[in-house]
Amino acid sequence: MPPTTGRAGRTLVIGEALIDIVGGAEGQREYVGGSPANVAMGLARLGHPVDFLTHLGPDARGTRVAEHLTAAGLRLVPGAVAPRTSTATARLDAEGGATYDFDLAWDIPAVDLAGTAHVHTGSIAATLEPGASRVLETLQRARAATTVSYDPNLRPSIMGEPHDVRARVEELIGRADAVKASDEDIGWLYAGATVEQVAHLWGRLGPAVVVVTRGSEGALLHLPATGDQHLLTAAPAQVVDTVGAGDSFMAGLLSGLLDAGYLGDPGARGRLRTAGLRDILPAVERAAACAHWTIERAGAAAPTRSDLSA
Repeated sequence: MPPTTGRAGRTLVIGEALIDIVGGAEGQREYVGGSPANVAMGLARLGHPVDFLTHLGPDARGTRVAEHLTAAGLRLVPGAVAPRTSTATARLDAEGGATYDFDLAWDIPAVDLAGTAHVHTGSIAATLEPGASRVLETLQRARAATTVSYDPNLRPSIMGEPHDVRARVEELIGRADAVKASDEDIGWLYAGATVEQVAHLWGRLGPAVVVVTRGSEGALLHLPATGDQHLLTAAPAQVVDTVGAGDSFMAGLLSGLLDAGYLGDPGARGRLRTAGLRDILPAVERAAACAHWTIERAGAAAPTRSDLSA
């Protein structure tokens, strides 16, 4: 039977926060974004206590980002000051899909993990130096007393070629208990391999749960301990844009696993490794519901529990 421990302690999210610049028929608009920032805000809006370690500039955009994050209920961890606040310019295709051009710098100080129950990271923060090495070192320390999650959320425009980042991505996967990626991530990183093949490969590296989102085709859940997998079908949606959809999915997945006691305390790692499909599917269903809510709204909007109930 799944545990009933309720919501866990504080989650530390590490990663970039930036300004998303989104162009459309009415001109450019700016939103607070960054994949880890979106995950942190999504978790906070779902009622979880969240600390966020990031790298902001001493400029108007940095002030706006900080105010937006704290208004969402996050607690910002003091960090290094960036020379400027990073930006990501989104290019939308006819279906609302987004690709990005980035202008950013990334570094973080050492972080005190006292009081932290779960650590999440991903995207640019986990691969862009000099901060990426500090992120890896933090995850190494965190595993002794916390659970860990990772979302590669790969950005080819700034990460170089697949072989430039593949080893680091796999190293981070090996330190994570739960991993979520998109089929686009996998297609770029492992050209010619199927989603199922890569899910099995990642499962052998260490995580207990691997989830791959597949856009309108839904999401694949793979449990390495049993070899079980399940394809969750996506519900029809009126897509406005896909900005932040993967991050909203990640927040929902973590929320479900934290609520069920599969992340966020010293015994959670063992419980997660022995969980079956029936135990984990509710968290994936919450993740899908969060992403569905997000794609029907402009920008990286994230739902509350009341929104999901409605």
